[in-house]
Amino acid sequence: MFTIGDFARHGRVSVRMLRHYDATGLLLPAHVDPSTGYRYYTAAQLARLNRIIALKDLGFTLQQVREIVDGTVTTEELRGMLRLRRAELESTVVAAAARMVQIEARLRAIESEGQMPTDDIVIKNVPAVRVAELTATAASFDPEDIGPVIGPLYDELFRRLDAAGITPTGPGIAYYQDEPQATGRIIVHAAVQVAAPCQDGDVRVLDLPPIEQAATIVHRGAMDAVVPTVQALARWIDGNGYQSNGYPREVNLECPADRDDWVTELQAPVSRA
Repeated sequence: MFTIGDFARHGRVSVRMLRHYDATGLLLPAHVDPSTGYRYYTAAQLARLNRIIALKDLGFTLQQVREIVDGTVTTEELRGMLRLRRAELESTVVAAAARMVQIEARLRAIESEGQMPTDDIVIKNVPAVRVAELTATAASFDPEDIGPVIGPLYDELFRRLDAAGITPTGPGIAYYQDEPQATGRIIVHAAVQVAAPCQDGDVRVLDLPPIEQAATIVHRGAMDAVVPTVQALARWIDGNGYQSNGYPREVNLECPADRDDWVTELQAPVSRA
């Protein structure tokens, strides 16, 4: 048998953790000296300890861990729990990767303050265009809130257009509006240029009005990293005697599989200040 200290070293855990597992009944010592109260463990108990640690690292609660290691959870139930946890972990990884992209974009915006070229920003008239669209609501205009909303919207829009036998005649155009209740939430419009009406009643077809004056700039790369481009456009608008009149439209000029190769034109409606 091992003392609690020796067992902790072999199990690569702390003595404090073993005492906690004992107190909660999750891992009881093989023997407790009645006179000294010293705890003793056997090598065979390392197997249970390993399972406890592995399940705990997967994010299961101690109650769930106890049910699993005590065998009160069926194999099918355990498989379902593990699949659910895997999906949660995968979602966390994806969210963390997206957050890193946004952090990098903010850093680039800070580093490029006053340095990003604005020669490619031009004022132009944007004509009216007919589009088919789907809409949804995002919690804010932050890229981390917009991205998870607009991607599935476009997937569903193209699926419905394909089912209706309608081929887009131009690029995708994303545009945004504040929710009328002034909650800070954003109405997201995922649109694409079409020529024919759509028979799917859930797909709205409308004519986007023209923009008399739009300050435009081309962003190259994923939209998660659009912040430096957007802020360069804002500085140009402010520095050239214009005022902004709403959210910029995003015209998807090129959308290859690699999002880092995307080419998007931002069209910010403006007027003379």
